[in-house]
Amino acid sequence: MQQLPAWADTDVPEATLDPQGVSRRNLIRGAGLLGASFAVSATGVAEAAAATTPSSHGDPELVYLVGDHHVHSRYSHDAKYDFTQLAQRGAQFGLDWMAFTEHSNFGHADKGAAAENAEVLKARAENPRMLIFQGLEWYIPAAEHGTLLVAPGPNNVALLQQFEREYDGKLTNRSGDSPENEQHALKGMQWLAAQKRSGFVDDVLVVANHPLRLGIDAPHEIRAWRDTGVCIGMEGAPGSQGDAEPAWVKFRGATNAQRGEYVNSPSAASYPGYPLDAYRTYGGFDWATATVGGLWDSMLAEGRLFSITSNSDNHRTIWDTWTDGVFPPGQNFDSLGWKPSPTNTDTPQAGSDFWPGQFSRTHVGVTRYGYLEVMAALRAGRVWVDHGQLVDGIDVRLAPAGSRQRGVTLGGRLRVRRHERLELRITVTSATRPNFHGILPRLAHVDVIRGAVTGPTADRDSWKAPDTRVVEQVDVQRRTGTYELCIPLGRAERSHYVRVRGSDGNRHGVGYLGRSIDPAGPIQHPTNDGDPWLDTWLYTNPIFVDVV
Repeated sequence: MQQLPAWADTDVPEATLDPQGVSRRNLIRGAGLLGASFAVSATGVAEAAAATTPSSHGDPELVYLVGDHHVHSRYSHDAKYDFTQLAQRGAQFGLDWMAFTEHSNFGHADKGAAAENAEVLKARAENPRMLIFQGLEWYIPAAEHGTLLVAPGPNNVALLQQFEREYDGKLTNRSGDSPENEQHALKGMQWLAAQKRSGFVDDVLVVANHPLRLGIDAPHEIRAWRDTGVCIGMEGAPGSQGDAEPAWVKFRGATNAQRGEYVNSPSAASYPGYPLDAYRTYGGFDWATATVGGLWDSMLAEGRLFSITSNSDNHRTIWDTWTDGVFPPGQNFDSLGWKPSPTNTDTPQAGSDFWPGQFSRTHVGVTRYGYLEVMAALRAGRVWVDHGQLVDGIDVRLAPAGSRQRGVTLGGRLRVRRHERLELRITVTSATRPNFHGILPRLAHVDVIRGAVTGPTADRDSWKAPDTRVVEQVDVQRRTGTYELCIPLGRAERSHYVRVRGSDGNRHGVGYLGRSIDPAGPIQHPTNDGDPWLDTWLYTNPIFVDVV
């Protein structure tokens, strides 16, 4: 039986917790969700979703579980670690949940996925306080990659294998940019939706990975994926955040390193409407997310939720000394479906990643502890992401000004009368311990970003939201501990959305679409000089306001 995380289990003495565990326990104690009230759930999908249904006084108090939905092991052709190594590192760096998402490959589809399942079961037994998913990194036909996340159950391996063989762009020779291949991607997502409706699996969802890395995920494709109801969002920040860490760059003699391995230029398959700058990260975040008034905002302006996440995309960790295992004579990845276990050396090996949870975190808000609860929270958009453990926690609520309502939180919708005054209530819990680089993070400012909801766009390739901008920047660099910000938003004259961004204040510049839209946003790093620990940000999902 799945155990609660140590920080949530009242039978675990506080004296035995590490500083992170103590901080997290203190963070949720006031919500009354410790111990039995946060018990492991065996509910179905409907019950999991109902667990976070807003009450008449606003959304419930939430516990934010820390996770990583994009991790590779030696069951991927280009990664090297054992499941045990990754799960132990995830636990060390404070993860409550993680997903092994191996690359699609004939060897994986034929043999690896089934063998991998035994490894996943073993990792769960060895780490009973962590939720460990088995998923897939899908080569989306005519596009980039995507995380396929499946709820555990008797059919999850069979689903992965059939999906891989029938709908993977690489395995079906549908990688090329064509309308037919784009349609095949949609058929794949529709097939996944049918498997959930039939009860073959309890839940399944897709997240678009590193969307602008190659520029081949056109806006109309991303919108079409969203419309299936299966693709619930995209990576707001890619993995591989260690690629341009200066000491690591110098050690390996790199010549073209960028955070996220975003080092590309347009190709014949790229969407021609993206500018050259779209192929770089900004403060470590994908251009589609980091640009206020950009692609993410253009989708939110349609009035529909599209979530963002952050993850390690771990293949090979920087400064790590493990090297790939050696195949037996006559064997290879396709013949086995996996790679032999790695062996340790005394020399750092090639890599660009951090361990799961070491730098990038996705926080999902739940009221119960379980696999379906994590998936329901991702779908509901109760998500915020950060780098470098920038804060211990953040709670964002939108409510009528002066009301006693708890307020609507991330991913939700607040219905108000026209002209009604609104206020944004943000509770920040400052970092109480050095991060995993030895730095005590300090949040310097909180930005409130607001955009008008204008409805479905006629141009499905639009990547601009002209009515979105930073409407408030609050200086919090002298604030510590847990503190509250109450930000008046004026009268609700039309439907809109609000989202929050925060920064350590180390690197700023005028936003991509101009000072009037974003006066102090994230900026690119010079090539080979992208210390991620000295440029950390947090982003929340939006809250929508429906004016009636």
